[in-house]
Amino acid sequence: MQSTEERFAAIREEFGPDSLQRVEEMMNPGGRSRHAMQAGAKWILPGISQQPWHDPRSNPEIAPLVDALEGAHPAIGREHERTWRAKPTAFSQYEHYLTRQEDWQSLHLYRDGGLVAAAAETAPTAFGIIRDVAVARNLICPLLESHFSTLLPGARIAPHCDLWNFSINLHFAVDIPDGCDITVGGETRVWEEGRCLLFDYSFEHHAENRGVRPRTCLLVDLWHPETTVPERQALTILVTEVRQLLAGT
Repeated sequence: MQSTEERFAAIREEFGPDSLQRVEEMMNPGGRSRHAMQAGAKWILPGISQQPWHDPRSNPEIAPLVDALEGAHPAIGREHERTWRAKPTAFSQYEHYLTRQEDWQSLHLYRDGGLVAAAAETAPTAFGIIRDVAVARNLICPLLESHFSTLLPGARIAPHCDLWNFSINLHFAVDIPDGCDITVGGETRVWEEGRCLLFDYSFEHHAENRGVRPRTCLLVDLWHPETTVPERQALTILVTEVRQLLAGT
């Protein structure tokens, strides 16, 4: 089996000697500065715009996914509601790397580097869009996932930073009661049903449902549009190896 450095060397040979320079800097930060609200993140890839919120349609790579989800909102909402009522066992407590919450439920469409086959039946419209747009176009970060995220009434996700800035989080608002909001980098926004929000979750963020019924968004972990193809290849290799090492300890 090739070592990480051997696999990195193959990427450099294909894309150029400087193609992984930012990844190498990230691995050897040496005091490189980061935004104060990214203090809790493990890895900060240099050169990524330090802004918490992004326009979901500003990047031509991501805009087709936004258009597809927003255009299919009625069907996605109906299918999710049907599954929520008729097949509650399809949902599970969401396991974030920091915590597990009974009042935070999830239904996965993509996980562990691949599509979740059962979702083709429970959420066919959303599953098809994730498959045909996010996965087929290599937008989705294979290190992470896509899932329906449902916060029950009274649920609160405590302030935290996610692990890195080289992926970005798309929130598609499926069912949003009054009294729900999300704060990223100190700026609070409210989901608009049928529309997308896009943010860099390496910035500290938290969310709350103060309403009287569940709040549901479809979350999609995408590669940050400012990362390059060779960087994405190298980061997948690097994080996968780290996870394997940690699992063996």
